[in-house]
Order: sequence, then structure tokens, then C-alpha cells
Amino acid sequence: MAEGIAPVRTDMYLWEGMDRAGKRVKGEMSGQSDAVVRSILRRQGINPLKVKKKPKPLLGTSSAKITTKDITVFCRQLATMMSSGVPLVQSFEIVGRGHANKAMQQLILSIKGDIEAGGSLAESLRKHPLQFNELFVNLVTAGEHAGILESILHKLATYMEKSEALKSKIKGAMFYPVAVLVVAFIITCILLLFVIPQFEELFSGFGADLPGLTRMVIDMSKWMQANWWLLLIVVGGTIFGLIQAKKRSVAFAHALDRLALKLPVVGDILNKSATARFARTLATMFAAGTPLVEAMTSVAGACGNILYYNATMKMRDEIATGTQLQVAMRDADLFPNMVVQMVAIGEESGALDSMLSKVADWYEQEVDDAVDSLTSLLEPMIMAVLGVVIGGLVVAMYLPIFKMGQVV
Repeated sequence: MAEGIAPVRTDMYLWEGMDRAGKRVKGEMSGQSDAVVRSILRRQGINPLKVKKKPKPLLGTSSAKITTKDITVFCRQLATMMSSGVPLVQSFEIVGRGHANKAMQQLILSIKGDIEAGGSLAESLRKHPLQFNELFVNLVTAGEHAGILESILHKLATYMEKSEALKSKIKGAMFYPVAVLVVAFIITCILLLFVIPQFEELFSGFGADLPGLTRMVIDMSKWMQANWWLLLIVVGGTIFGLIQAKKRSVAFAHALDRLALKLPVVGDILNKSATARFARTLATMFAAGTPLVEAMTSVAGACGNILYYNATMKMRDEIATGTQLQVAMRDADLFPNMVVQMVAIGEESGALDSMLSKVADWYEQEVDDAVDSLTSLLEPMIMAVLGVVIGGLVVAMYLPIFKMGQVV
């Protein structure tokens, strides 16, 4: 998404239902829609009775101030403390009290309190789904069961650092041209509303016909002065409508995901980015000892695109019936042949996590190179657009003056 680019949008849902024993159960789950949550619950043997979206916290609350960087630093600090032999509760106390972010400090101390009350780290983290997603909790659970929690925390910190670096790279590449075009639009509006009318008053005393280009620009200026509010409503309404449609319509969001992958240049970057996320997430979970079938659900959500999400979930179902990962990936017809071959070698040699890490490193570098190339390509194109738009307005205003000079 466009991380960025068009990531798979998920929300937290509160649900109530009946399990196979007829017992009433309830909980929280992330999903793309209430229909998706209901489907997942049914596969888990739960008959959903009520599913509703969990209200999001208001800006200014503690959870709204916690960033991915805060979570990454927390992971790294906690892993370092545990590697040094500091007990888990004491590690939370040291990291929490020393954190500069008050909201993060409260979160860490809250988790510490749950652990002191007898809960596991994974159970405590699961109570804060906005900060610790399903992937994070699953890896911590695997680390606790295997007795390698500090190693898992280091892996999680590395994973989040690489994922955020990839997202930032893509977002930065998309932000630059959009920002320049927005500034160009604003400058053009200012020229049409305030500068061109001054020239029009000057030209009114010439007593001669104005060049066609100048007349066209003056007509545009008059229209803008009379209908600037209409333009503002149309542009603002279109942007607001697209944002709301993406938030409220799963079908529309999915259509944007599919369209983004087909865009020239940008689509290639998004495909490589999704492949890198797929490989990095699966490598991290597999190295932590998470069973392949269980890992695929978290991997699907981390890909950031509905096409890859659906393909990964289909692969999960095939793997559950005994199909090899390489065969399921080939059947998906979405991953490059090189990726499938690397996975095949990893499965046969017993080094799947290592091979997937190499694939992730390769495609992350490919994304970096593609983004740099795109930025280099966009710079002259943007300059050309600015030159034609702004330069055209300036030339149109000076054409009558040049014409007057020739007559004299």
C-alpha cells in the first residue's frame, strides 16, 4: 500500500458465540470485516452470535501515542535484559521506568502487573491488540514454550525494523511526487485568483486583441474567481469520498489493492514488497518453531495486499492437507520462479528459514533499488510538469507585452 502503499486493512472486533460444548464464549479478533471474523470463528468451531467493531481510541489517549518504533525499542531492551540474566519482572520494571514515552511506560508497567499476577507474557500482550498484533503474540508464545524468549524478542525487533524500513522507503517515494503536485496546484490557484486579474486590468487598456493563450488563461482566471468554492468542494469531496469508501467498503479496498499491483513501475515495487514481507514474516515465525500451517495466517495478514492474503490463505489450506510449501506456492501462480526454487531447496535441505531470509533480503534490496530508480525518474518528469503549468501561465501573461514591443 501503495505500506506504501495499499496494505490489507484490518480492525479489531468484539465477538460472542457458542463453542462445540454449547458454552458461551467471547473475545477479540482482528479482521478485514465482520464477515471475515465470523468465517474464522466458524473454522475454529465457534458459532458466532454477535460480532461488532471495537471502538478505536481517541487521539490523545495513551494507545494513540505509541509507535512501532517504541515497540521495537522495547523488544530490543527487554531481550538485552533477559540475555544478561535479569528476571522478566525486573526487566519490565527497568525498561518501563526508564522509558521517555509516558504512554509506553504505562503500557509496560500494565503488562508487568499482569505477569506479577501470574499471567504469561503472551497472555498479557494479547490484552493490548492495538500495540501487539497476532504475529507478535504468536511468536512470543512460541518463545515461551521453547524457552528461547530473548532470542525471539531479538528476532521480533529485527523483523519490525526491517518491515518499517521497507514501508518508510515506499511511503517516501510516493510522498515526494504527491507533495510537489499539491504545491504546484496551490501555486496555480494563487496565480489564477490573485496574479492574473492584475494583468487583466493592465491589458484592458491596450485596445488590441489579446493572443489566444492569454485569453484562455484570463477566462480560466475568471472561472476560478467565480467558482473556486465549487472546485474546493469537488476536490475535497472526491478525496474524502475515496478515503471513506476504502474504510467502509471491503470490496472497494480490495479493488484498489488489485489495481495497485497492475500499475506500471509502482505495481512492480508493490509486488516485490509483498514478496519480501511474505518471506520475512514466514522466516521469522518458522525460525521461532511455529508450525507452518499456524504461521501462514499471520503471514497472510503481513503481506499487505488482498491478492497475496487470499493466495496465502489458500496455500495454508493446501499445506494442511499435506501439500509441500513449494507446490502450494507454485499453484498460487503469484510468486516468481526464483522464490519457489529457493523455498524448494530450503524444504529439501531443512533450512527453510535461512532460505526465506535470503529471499527477503534480496527482495528488500530490489525494492530499495526500484524506489531509487523511480525517484530518479520522477524528478525530471515533475520538473517538466511544473515547467509546462507554471511556465505556461507566465508566458501567457507576457505574450501581449512582447506583441506590444514588436508593434512599437
